[in-house]
Amino acid sequence: MEPEPVRTSLDDQPDRPHPTDDPVRMTLDDGIATITLDSPANRNALSARLVARLRHHLAEAGADERVRAVVLTHTGPTFCSGMDLREAAAGGMAQGAEQLLALLRLVVEVPVPVVAHLRGNARAGGIGLVGAADLAIAPAQATFAFTEARLGLSPAVISLTTAPRMDPRSVSRYYLTGDVFDGAEAERIGLLTRAVDGPEGADEAVAALVASFRLCSRQGLVESKKLTIGALQAGFDRDGRALARRSAELFASADATEGMAAFREKRAPKWVSEGGTG
Repeated sequence: MEPEPVRTSLDDQPDRPHPTDDPVRMTLDDGIATITLDSPANRNALSARLVARLRHHLAEAGADERVRAVVLTHTGPTFCSGMDLREAAAGGMAQGAEQLLALLRLVVEVPVPVVAHLRGNARAGGIGLVGAADLAIAPAQATFAFTEARLGLSPAVISLTTAPRMDPRSVSRYYLTGDVFDGAEAERIGLLTRAVDGPEGADEAVAALVASFRLCSRQGLVESKKLTIGALQAGFDRDGRALARRSAELFASADATEGMAAFREKRAPKWVSEGGTG
């Protein structure tokens, strides 16, 4: 595969079409691989194609001896809105849940540090990516929500990367309510490394981390990261497959079908489990 042109800025232009229509792009600049989610029309939702391309680039970056760190960023106002609900509504979520499980584990196990660089919001599965990254930077004004319970689902697979990062009371509060919280709260509860003032502040904070990584040897970074991910890996080993199966079962349920339809149609759901007709 031919290397792509080097980019000199982490700040992508959200409205500029990419000639290959690739939902994920990667560039390499002086030891830093920048992977950009570039599907702003659907808020960088985790479609099967986007997940496959993201996994490809993460594996490529991890295997490249020149790479000291990976920066995972995005175009458009949303980092990632979670699973692609149109694909989910069409069925086949058993495979989708397994793909999400594999993606999150890959982010955790890329041998070099992964930085989630948010310039905007994240929801549901997108927050799973934030939790999987070693470091996460976002504007204090960015918003987050575990929306699954409001769709008849649960944050099953993404609990593997978010629950270990967050304090237990906040896990209960935000998993169970689906309430929106901002970047400052995300830092307080442990989901973010830093919440900063605005997208430009996020750019500056990530640039500072990148400068630090460039002072380190790749070997030092690889060996140091191994010391930080053991608990996450143990969770995947212990619970990953069961949570992926449960996620697929929930997506196939009557309540989830109604919840996703209500979300698309912008109406209140009629929960089948409570006697609604759907």
